[in-house]
Amino acid sequence: MARTTLRTFKKKALNKPGVKEAYAELEPAYVLRRKLIEIRQKAGLTQEDLAARLNTSKSNISRLESVNSTISPKLSTITEYAKAAGYKLKIDFVK
Repeated sequence: MARTTLRTFKKKALNKPGVKEAYAELEPAYVLRRKLIEIRQKAGLTQEDLAARLNTSKSNISRLESVNSTISPKLSTITEYAKAAGYKLKIDFVK
């Protein structure tokens, strides 16, 4: 029996009632976390490096970047994270 790939699993799951809507609702949080990791890595920083710049612990950075985190970071936290990685935060609304 062949193993199901993540892509196949996701495609099947999104066809189930309610799953697509729930996925869409969670998407901004996932996009934010992926972007945080991306800018940190592009800046050549480890979680430890960024934590030192923000005067916090690696575990706080890890939690902030985790898609499984139940915390919702403050805008000021995201702004400081971006600044520590050499970026500015830009927010956009779409319809």
